[in-house]
Amino acid sequence: MANFDQVSALKPFKTMWRIRIKIIRIWKQNTVPGGQSIEMVLVDSSIHATVSNDLVSHYDELLYEGCSKILINFVVEHAWGSYRTTKHPYKIRFLPLTRVRYCQDLPLGVTGFQPVHYRVLLVGTLNTDFLVVFYHVDVIGQVVEVSPVEIVAVNGKDTEKIACLLRNEE
Repeated sequence: MANFDQVSALKPFKTMWRIRIKIIRIWKQNTVPGGQSIEMVLVDSSIHATVSNDLVSHYDELLYEGCSKILINFVVEHAWGSYRTTKHPYKIRFLPLTRVRYCQDLPLGVTGFQPVHYRVLLVGTLNTDFLVVFYHVDVIGQVVEVSPVEIVAVNGKDTEKIACLLRNEE
């Protein structure tokens, strides 16, 4: 069996990577300049991945939440932005030549979830860069209330916001 690169070892300026991953989150995103893209969070070690608008139809049926795949030949880029899905410094961008292959499921224990206790969120000790970059975090709790959709300005652009009230076990 061929060797695989570790997700934690991915760096830019190389395209001949070969990794085994599990898709733990997948969604489609629409933007005015870029059209529709497929966005994902992949694990053996959490990293964000993107399939651009011109490649969505090619990869759409191959990628779904919970599947394990082998990815070969893709670009690794810096992960920029104020809101990021993972702490990995880089993200994966699919190319027209990226190959997606079947592989046996990664072990059930490989979920990518790292639940954070409510107190850590409320106190703000989760991340030393908390005021600079916001990461998505995993919490376990009960959704008690969901607000109506609210339009708010973010960086000079209107965006939709929903607030959720969660209850902890305490």
